[in-house]
Amino acid sequence: MTLAIFRSPAARLMCLLGALAWAGAAFAQSTGASRTEPHHPGASGATPPKLNWPTRPVRLVVGFGGGSSPDFVARTLAIPMARALGQPVVVENHPGASGNIAAEIVAKSTDKHTVGILINGNLTIAKVLNPAVPYDPQKDLVPLSIICTAPLVLATTPQASKADGADFLAAARGAAGRWSYGSPGIGTIGHLGMELLKSRTGIGAVHVPYQGNPQVITGLVSDQLQLALLPPGLADVQVKAGKLRAIGVTSARRSALVPDYPSLQEAGVKDFEVEIWTAAAAPASLPAPIVQRLTEVLLEATRSPEVRQKLFQHGYEAVGLSGEALQRRVKADTAALAQIISSQGIKLE
Repeated sequence: MTLAIFRSPAARLMCLLGALAWAGAAFAQSTGASRTEPHHPGASGATPPKLNWPTRPVRLVVGFGGGSSPDFVARTLAIPMARALGQPVVVENHPGASGNIAAEIVAKSTDKHTVGILINGNLTIAKVLNPAVPYDPQKDLVPLSIICTAPLVLATTPQASKADGADFLAAARGAAGRWSYGSPGIGTIGHLGMELLKSRTGIGAVHVPYQGNPQVITGLVSDQLQLALLPPGLADVQVKAGKLRAIGVTSARRSALVPDYPSLQEAGVKDFEVEIWTAAAAPASLPAPIVQRLTEVLLEATRSPEVRQKLFQHGYEAVGLSGEALQRRVKADTAALAQIISSQGIKLE
């Protein structure tokens, strides 16, 4: 080591000041006194920054026209959502392609204020059924909540068979290709659900697609069809009028919507559960804090007595399940229905 000797007072003063500065820095480093800790929102009791959203009206995009069930669900939710968010919530109808036009609008939206009120097919087998669909439900949409569900009712005509439950299914198997069933169209839950039922029971009924469930009911009442899977609200009216007969519901157990109807599982149908459901989803690009806020608002609205009562009267049971639950349901339903589509060679015409 080389020692420097400073003879002048000024030099000695500068040396002393430098030594003190070095000592202070060393002390601060050893004690942590000079470190500036990064700020982590929420750490040490800190309040996270307030979410500045929404900044304009939120739109609920529906893939069916006014008066449809998804439209009713959206309009029922719009009022409590607007109260919670402090912004207007506007329902936009974009009917067509079984709701896939609306789903595409949602998937490609970048305004951070668009939510889709969608049905089973839009979130599950849209791409499986038609590879040309311009969005991927699994990649382009983020699930927010399952809003409501309903089973389907296996309905028949009073003339088809007097048997119930297992005996009716045996009669349907015996009828082989002489019986027909109707649905609102290829790829609908009424179509794919019946094909799944056929695979579980050995029924050989032939599919006849119609424009909608009202036409299916007309086909049943006029004895042109022998079977159909119908929404409970539509089926129950006809059953009470004596025009149709209910064999059972497609849920795992009896439904509060039609409590007098047995489940098909009671008739011995195993590994079979089909429901129609309506859910909320958003663009996959939506920031996570907004996704969380939307989910909270949707769950709060769906679980309110007012909304539950309105949905029940319209033929749905409000469930109010999280985005994680919706994601699990999407995966399970996609797997089951994709297998039927593949094994039966079902394609959109």
